Amino acid sequence: MPHADSLISTLVAGFVLAFVFGMIANRLKLSPLVGYLVAGVVVGPYTIGFVADTTLAPQLAEIGVILLMFGVGLHFSPADLMKVRKVAIPGALVQIASATLLGWLLGRFLLGLGDVEALLMGFALSVASTVVLMRALEERHQNKGEVGRIAVGWLIVEDLVIVIALVMLPMIVLPAGTAVDPSALALNVGWTLLKVVGFVLAMLFVGGRVLPWLLVRIAHTRSRELFTLGVLAIALGIAWIAYYLFHSFALGAFLAGLVLNGTPLGHNAAERSLPLRDAFAVLFFVSVGMLFDPTILWREPLSVLGVLGIVIVGKTIAALAITHMFKLDRATGLTVGASLAQVGEFSFILAALSMSLGAMSQQTHDLVLAAALLSISLNPFVFAFMDRIGGKLPGARIEGEANPATA
Repeated sequence: MPHADSLISTLVAGFVLAFVFGMIANRLKLSPLVGYLVAGVVVGPYTIGFVADTTLAPQLAEIGVILLMFGVGLHFSPADLMKVRKVAIPGALVQIASATLLGWLLGRFLLGLGDVEALLMGFALSVASTVVLMRALEERHQNKGEVGRIAVGWLIVEDLVIVIALVMLPMIVLPAGTAVDPSALALNVGWTLLKVVGFVLAMLFVGGRVLPWLLVRIAHTRSRELFTLGVLAIALGIAWIAYYLFHSFALGAFLAGLVLNGTPLGHNAAERSLPLRDAFAVLFFVSVGMLFDPTILWREPLSVLGVLGIVIVGKTIAALAITHMFKLDRATGLTVGASLAQVGEFSFILAALSMSLGAMSQQTHDLVLAAALLSISLNPFVFAFMDRIGGKLPGARIEGEANPATA
């Protein structure tokens, strides 16, 4: 039974250790996300010492998902996606299909998993982390160039596919032993898709008028606190409506951010919500780390290497094949491939949902998390390798390098 102070203890342990390990990761030139995940492992039930309340972790993670998706929507630019659609859309779809197929082959024939679990493992490995991608591109000063637009557009398409999958998965994946009625399943899926389309249209056309008007009214109060609270209420409120309609916080939060992004006060909304988004994003990664059993790294080393190979080698080769097909130069192809050779937040969400539906075991879930932790840690080295074989674009430089123009 949870103690009365379990929420406070979990928050304190989560934030303090995330800061400590995040700083260590940063000093080691790794993504702070690695530190946040390690902090979760330290306070999780699989390590000695203090154990945070694991019943609170999923709920804190859910708030983190809402605010992460809200942030994705706030920074999503349909115009930018349209500029690179000829590469980003087929590239993302081919890469998702390739990683899912490789995951199915690995799981089905080498790990002894069932078809559904193997497919879900591959699908979870197919999506890269928005946070890691943006940080890597910003450090290399490539986030505003063509390669940055292609990589971000590519990832946005992957995110949209996963959001749709999160809505549909509870209806498609049924508990073991459940009798499947194809007509009832088709009707249920069709009705949910109809609700999703209706909700999206309502958000774009009705919400596109009501929410900007509401933000302007709140801004007229000249209260920073009320404006921040209003933005948070919009994000959480619309996410809850989406969850009530079709059990997806992610889609509602993304659409709320997307609608606000197109308003005159969208920049202010993004700026005011940033501290909360950052804080709960940290808690999200900590809570994911709490669910990870690190002993799988030495219990199943070959399995871990297999999933890591899919992420770093398989996804990179798929990206290189697509960029070569569209006649992009070698440096751009290698940079895009390195950008996407990792997995992150959506992989965690999909793996957790699959496990809650009984379609994925704890061990497979841990394999996905191990692939994420290792691929995020190795991503700077993947970039360095790509640079050595011709991936460094003119003008690209790593944070801390001397600028040749000023040297």
